[in-house]
Amino acid sequence: MDFSPSPQVESLRERILAFMDEHVYPSEREVLEGLDAEVGPGVAYPQVLVEIRERARSEGLWNLFLPDERHGPGLTNWEYGLLCEEMGRSPVAAPMAFNCAAPDTGNMEILAEHGTDEQQDRWLAPLLDGQIRSCFSMTEPEVSGSDPTTLQTRAELDGDEWVINGHKWFTSGAVGASLAIAMVVTDPDAHPYARASMILVPTDAEGFDLVRAIPVMGHDGGPGHCEIRYEDCRVPASNVLGPRQAGFVIAQDRLGPGRIHHCMRAIGTAERAIEMMCRRASERESFGGKLADKQFIQDFVAKSRMEIEQARLLTLYAAWKMDTAGKRAARQEISMIKVVAANVVMDVLDRSIQTHGSLGMTDDTPLAMMWRYSRMLRIADGPDEVHKMVIARREIGRWAKQAEEETEQVAAAASR
Repeated sequence: MDFSPSPQVESLRERILAFMDEHVYPSEREVLEGLDAEVGPGVAYPQVLVEIRERARSEGLWNLFLPDERHGPGLTNWEYGLLCEEMGRSPVAAPMAFNCAAPDTGNMEILAEHGTDEQQDRWLAPLLDGQIRSCFSMTEPEVSGSDPTTLQTRAELDGDEWVINGHKWFTSGAVGASLAIAMVVTDPDAHPYARASMILVPTDAEGFDLVRAIPVMGHDGGPGHCEIRYEDCRVPASNVLGPRQAGFVIAQDRLGPGRIHHCMRAIGTAERAIEMMCRRASERESFGGKLADKQFIQDFVAKSRMEIEQARLLTLYAAWKMDTAGKRAARQEISMIKVVAANVVMDVLDRSIQTHGSLGMTDDTPLAMMWRYSRMLRIADGPDEVHKMVIARREIGRWAKQAEEETEQVAAAASR
């Protein structure tokens, strides 16, 4: 494994960093406030962000996440991960600036991989062009989000239309979105992993009711994490994304690269947090000296640096393994990074906030925003506890299989 960036990737990284210094950081607070104030039905982005996005697109810093050269620069997952880390330094504004924000990225990936020509023309093309946004509608309040086999929202065929009824929440990005990709039960009597399908639902369809943006740690602005009710919501039968009953397969296709993106952005957030911690410690005096001279602050910095480096290497390895051996072969590593990166970023942010004292609790620095945004990563795309359970089961199973093979070898040798 060699994670040295190619000249193309190094150039893109330098250009992204320069763009963020010139355009993203100076407007970061205005972008966040604009998202809270201006995003609404039919409004994809506030004007300040529209202008930044147009500039990024004109400079070729656009749709960097798709490995397909038809839609982007054709980077591998680990190469894009290096760029994603830099975007994570401003985890809300920067991905939107470069048209690389979730849930649009995951939705574009599955539309590119599973969509028909008609679906791609109607939805993928305007998403790639940045003309519209989308949302992903899977989680339901009445059942466990970590166990999608229990989904209750139903879609039934009525002639040439699907009729959808059900209750969703944490449909991320729904405010101002034009499209929802809904994971719904189409075949309730099928195998638990074949009950669900993905259906494309225009948000202006009759029966699509955006109830509210759910307040998350006191914040309910921007594109939101929304509660949705589907009430006799009708869409054409042709709006199934991919094969019927393939909802779980497509969801896994969506989650693999998405988890790499989330983790690398988390590492970028942690990098900005440790930088801010070191700057604050070097400038702030307390009890007769710089904070940087205090042993407990040095412990904060040392732990943070070690943890960030370990998380980065593990995440790049997972991305490399996905690139070289496939998503299935990298499942264990993807589960591990999901736990590791989400916890590392929270630990580093907590130390940085502590070093800043009361200032760290305010919105006068980006730390509080980054903390609010990052905390959900320990739950989104599978909570820590589920990933740990899966990691342990695979590890135990690996050794159980080896022990069984050794026993068989001993028995075969004894019989000869």
